[in-house]
Amino acid sequence: MRAVILISGNGSNLQSLIDNAKKIDLEICAVISNNRDAFGLKRAKLANIETHFVDPNLFKSREEFDQILITIIKELDVSLIVLAGYMRILSSDFIEQFAGKILNIHPSLLPKFPGLNTHQKALDAKEKYHGASVHFVTE
Repeated sequence: MRAVILISGNGSNLQSLIDNAKKIDLEICAVISNNRDAFGLKRAKLANIETHFVDPNLFKSREEFDQILITIIKELDVSLIVLAGYMRILSSDFIEQFAGKILNIHPSLLPKFPGLNTHQKALDAKEKYHGASVHFVTE
């Protein structure tokens, strides 16, 4: 399955996908980030995976930014988009364009602890169980 991975930071989930791609029959054809300094872009380059940086500061709206992402992803001809630590909210148009193809990896058992620092939030709340959620993105 051809996939593109969207990241914003370190890329630890991306690295796990890279390390296990053959086991799960996944071809990571590109990594896209909204953060020029995302370490995940370096991880992708080390694995000889195409990278793209799209600067959100160059666009007036989320919709304009997402139109560039849509164009890039359509050219890649993928069947799966994985959000692996991607820290932007996707526009309705983006979600509609790729309905049923967007998978999100989140480091908590949703709906508990959305956002950042989920592990610390779970520790602070003295949670007995903590984990991850993987789900298809809808509006």
